[in-house]
Amino acid sequence: MTTPTATPTATTARVARLVVDVREAVGRGLPPDTTAYLVGERLAAHLGAPDLLTAEQREGDPDRYRQHLLHAEHDGSFSIVALVWLPGQQTAIHDHVSWCVTGVHEGTESERRYRLVPDGTTARLVATEDVVNAQGDVCGFAPPGDIHRVRNSCTSTAISIHIYGADVSRLGSSVRRVYDLPAEEIR
Repeated sequence: MTTPTATPTATTARVARLVVDVREAVGRGLPPDTTAYLVGERLAAHLGAPDLLTAEQREGDPDRYRQHLLHAEHDGSFSIVALVWLPGQQTAIHDHVSWCVTGVHEGTESERRYRLVPDGTTARLVATEDVVNAQGDVCGFAPPGDIHRVRNSCTSTAISIHIYGADVSRLGSSVRRVYDLPAEEIR
Protein backbone atom coordinates (compact mmCIF):
# COMPACT_ATOMS: atom_id res chain seq x y z
CA MET A 1 0.00 0.00 0.00
CA THR A 2 1.28 3.46 -0.73
CA THR A 3 1.45 6.20 1.86
CA PRO A 4 -0.03 9.63 1.21
CA THR A 5 2.07 12.73 1.59
CA ALA A 6 2.28 13.62 5.29
CA THR A 7 0.73 17.04 4.85
CA PRO A 8 -2.11 18.01 2.56
CA THR A 9 -1.17 19.47 -0.80
CA ALA A 10 -2.57 22.83 -1.90
CA THR A 11 -6.33 22.70 -1.95
CA THR A 12 -8.86 23.95 -4.47
CA ALA A 13 -12.00 25.92 -3.69
CA ARG A 14 -14.04 22.83 -4.59
CA VAL A 15 -12.10 20.62 -2.13
CA ALA A 16 -12.67 23.31 0.52
CA ARG A 17 -16.44 23.07 -0.15
CA LEU A 18 -16.25 19.26 0.00
CA VAL A 19 -14.51 19.52 3.39
CA VAL A 20 -17.36 21.67 4.72
CA ASP A 21 -19.92 19.17 3.36
CA VAL A 22 -18.11 16.18 4.89
CA ARG A 23 -17.56 17.98 8.21
CA GLU A 24 -21.32 18.55 8.49
CA ALA A 25 -22.12 14.87 7.81
CA VAL A 26 -19.43 13.52 10.16
CA GLY A 27 -20.36 16.04 12.85
CA ARG A 28 -23.77 14.45 13.27
CA GLY A 29 -22.13 11.64 15.26
CA LEU A 30 -24.17 8.87 13.60
CA PRO A 31 -23.18 5.19 13.31
CA PRO A 32 -20.34 4.44 10.83
CA ASP A 33 -22.51 2.93 8.09
CA THR A 34 -24.94 5.88 8.19
CA THR A 35 -22.05 8.35 8.22
CA ALA A 36 -20.52 6.65 5.16
CA TYR A 37 -23.85 6.92 3.35
CA LEU A 38 -24.19 10.64 4.13
CA VAL A 39 -20.58 11.36 3.16
CA GLY A 40 -21.13 9.50 -0.12
CA GLU A 41 -24.09 11.73 -0.94
CA ARG A 42 -21.92 14.80 -0.43
CA LEU A 43 -18.99 13.43 -2.43
CA ALA A 44 -21.11 12.56 -5.46
CA ALA A 45 -21.83 16.22 -6.25
CA HIS A 46 -18.11 16.95 -6.73
CA LEU A 47 -17.04 14.00 -8.87
CA GLY A 48 -16.03 14.78 -12.44
CA ALA A 49 -15.74 18.52 -11.78
CA PRO A 50 -12.68 19.88 -13.61
CA ASP A 51 -11.82 22.21 -10.70
CA LEU A 52 -11.69 19.49 -8.00
CA LEU A 53 -7.96 18.70 -8.22
CA THR A 54 -4.82 20.62 -9.06
CA ALA A 55 -2.50 19.40 -11.84
CA GLU A 56 -0.13 18.03 -9.17
CA GLN A 57 -2.96 16.06 -7.51
CA ARG A 58 -3.68 14.36 -10.85
CA GLU A 59 -0.13 12.99 -11.21
CA GLY A 60 0.40 9.24 -11.09
CA ASP A 61 3.44 7.08 -10.42
CA PRO A 62 4.66 4.51 -12.97
CA ASP A 63 5.42 1.94 -10.25
CA ARG A 64 2.26 1.97 -8.09
CA TYR A 65 -0.94 3.87 -7.57
CA ARG A 66 -0.31 7.23 -5.95
CA GLN A 67 -2.08 8.89 -3.03
CA HIS A 68 -2.40 12.64 -2.59
CA LEU A 69 -3.63 13.79 0.82
CA LEU A 70 -6.17 16.56 0.17
CA HIS A 71 -7.34 17.15 3.74
CA ALA A 72 -6.97 15.75 7.26
CA GLU A 73 -9.48 17.11 9.74
CA HIS A 74 -7.79 18.72 12.77
CA ASP A 75 -9.64 16.45 15.23
CA GLY A 76 -8.77 13.26 13.28
CA SER A 77 -12.40 12.51 12.40
CA PHE A 78 -11.86 12.21 8.65
CA SER A 79 -9.36 12.51 5.80
CA ILE A 80 -9.77 13.04 2.07
CA VAL A 81 -7.32 11.45 -0.36
CA ALA A 82 -7.09 11.41 -4.17
CA LEU A 83 -5.79 8.12 -5.58
CA VAL A 84 -4.30 8.18 -9.07
CA TRP A 85 -4.11 4.83 -10.83
CA LEU A 86 -2.30 4.16 -14.09
CA PRO A 87 -3.67 1.29 -16.21
CA GLY A 88 -3.36 -2.08 -14.46
CA GLN A 89 -2.30 -0.73 -11.05
CA GLN A 90 -4.00 -2.31 -8.04
CA THR A 91 -3.97 -2.65 -4.28
CA ALA A 92 -3.19 -5.74 -2.27
CA ILE A 93 -6.20 -7.48 -0.71
CA HIS A 94 -6.89 -5.43 2.41
CA ASP A 95 -9.42 -4.04 4.87
CA HIS A 96 -9.66 -0.69 6.68
CA VAL A 97 -9.40 0.90 10.11
CA SER A 98 -12.63 2.88 9.68
CA TRP A 99 -15.58 3.61 7.45
CA CYS A 100 -14.65 4.63 3.92
CA VAL A 101 -16.36 6.26 0.97
CA THR A 102 -14.92 6.09 -2.54
CA GLY A 103 -16.04 8.00 -5.61
CA VAL A 104 -14.62 7.66 -9.11
CA HIS A 105 -13.60 11.08 -10.36
CA GLU A 106 -12.21 9.90 -13.69
CA GLY A 107 -11.92 6.56 -15.50
CA THR A 108 -13.11 3.18 -14.24
CA GLU A 109 -12.12 1.09 -11.23
CA SER A 110 -12.84 -2.53 -10.51
CA GLU A 111 -13.26 -3.91 -7.03
CA ARG A 112 -13.25 -7.54 -5.96
CA ARG A 113 -14.79 -8.13 -2.53
CA TYR A 114 -13.85 -11.05 -0.29
CA ARG A 115 -15.09 -12.86 2.77
CA LEU A 116 -12.75 -14.39 5.35
CA VAL A 117 -13.60 -18.05 5.95
CA PRO A 118 -12.16 -20.17 8.79
CA ASP A 119 -10.40 -23.24 7.40
CA GLY A 120 -9.37 -25.53 10.25
CA THR A 121 -6.61 -23.77 12.14
CA THR A 122 -6.08 -21.18 9.38
CA ALA A 123 -8.33 -19.09 7.15
CA ARG A 124 -8.85 -18.44 3.48
CA LEU A 125 -10.52 -15.77 1.39
CA VAL A 126 -13.52 -16.35 -0.85
CA ALA A 127 -14.33 -13.81 -3.54
CA THR A 128 -17.96 -12.77 -3.17
CA GLU A 129 -18.54 -10.02 -5.69
CA ASP A 130 -16.99 -8.03 -8.53
CA VAL A 131 -18.03 -4.40 -8.83
CA VAL A 132 -17.11 -2.00 -11.63
CA ASN A 133 -17.31 1.68 -10.75
CA ALA A 134 -17.32 4.30 -13.52
CA GLN A 135 -16.91 8.06 -13.29
CA GLY A 136 -19.48 9.42 -10.84
CA ASP A 137 -20.08 6.13 -9.01
CA VAL A 138 -19.85 6.21 -5.22
CA CYS A 139 -19.61 3.31 -2.78
CA GLY A 140 -19.03 3.13 0.92
CA PHE A 141 -18.63 0.65 3.73
CA ALA A 142 -17.90 0.28 7.39
CA PRO A 143 -15.85 -2.54 8.91
CA PRO A 144 -16.08 -5.42 9.49
CA GLY A 145 -16.67 -7.11 6.16
CA ASP A 146 -14.71 -4.65 4.05
CA ILE A 147 -12.04 -6.94 2.60
CA HIS A 148 -11.33 -6.07 -1.02
CA ARG A 149 -8.84 -5.38 -3.83
CA VAL A 150 -9.19 -2.34 -6.10
CA ARG A 151 -7.61 -1.85 -9.52
CA ASN A 152 -7.67 0.45 -12.50
CA SER A 153 -9.65 -1.53 -15.05
CA CYS A 154 -9.48 0.98 -17.91
CA THR A 155 -6.81 1.80 -20.48
CA SER A 156 -6.28 5.35 -19.23
CA THR A 157 -5.56 6.98 -15.88
CA ALA A 158 -8.25 6.53 -13.23
CA ILE A 159 -8.65 8.92 -10.31
CA SER A 160 -10.78 8.26 -7.26
CA ILE A 161 -11.53 10.29 -4.16
CA HIS A 162 -11.45 8.38 -0.86
CA ILE A 163 -12.84 9.75 2.38
CA TYR A 164 -11.89 7.85 5.53
CA GLY A 165 -13.19 8.16 9.07
CA ALA A 166 -9.61 8.35 10.34
CA ASP A 167 -6.60 10.65 10.19
CA VAL A 168 -4.43 9.11 7.46
CA SER A 169 -1.87 11.91 7.85
CA ARG A 170 -1.15 10.50 11.30
CA LEU A 171 -1.72 6.79 10.56
CA GLY A 172 0.04 6.81 7.18
CA SER A 173 -2.73 4.72 5.61
CA SER A 174 -6.35 3.70 6.03
CA VAL A 175 -5.38 0.02 5.76
CA ARG A 176 -5.87 -2.08 8.86
CA ARG A 177 -4.55 -5.35 7.46
CA VAL A 178 -3.17 -6.76 4.20
CA TYR A 179 -4.27 -10.34 3.52
CA ASP A 180 -1.75 -12.82 2.15
CA LEU A 181 -4.02 -15.86 2.28
CA PRO A 182 -5.21 -18.36 -0.30
CA ALA A 183 -8.13 -16.81 -2.20
CA GLU A 184 -10.89 -18.59 -4.07
CA GLU A 185 -11.80 -16.43 -7.02
CA ILE A 186 -15.25 -15.99 -8.56
CA ARG A 187 -15.96 -18.65 -11.14
